[in-house]
Amino acid sequence: MNLSIRSEQVDRTYHIHLAGEIDAYTAPQLRESLLPLAEKEDYEINIHLDDVEYIDSTGLGVFVGVLKATDANGSHLTLLGMSSRIKRLFTITGLDEVITIKGAKEGQN
Repeated sequence: MNLSIRSEQVDRTYHIHLAGEIDAYTAPQLRESLLPLAEKEDYEINIHLDDVEYIDSTGLGVFVGVLKATDANGSHLTLLGMSSRIKRLFTITGLDEVITIKGAKEGQN
């Protein structure tokens, strides 16, 4: 139940690299890290999920909250590099239709 969050800023783009699990225990930490960035105007927020092993409904809720904040502030959210197992969560919930997802890894279950 650990989550590592590393952030880089290049001009008006934030690259957030996550590693570990996003669940009820780690979601508050993630929310506190992402919402202040999402509330800035006209930024790109790229969240790299290459090393995320698990996301539960609480974690999905954090991404929905970040999406709402970016939309309200003229910013854009993109999720990158998630495994096919995690991509399936976004597909089942329909979030793949409202959140930009790029670079999902193939063949990982």
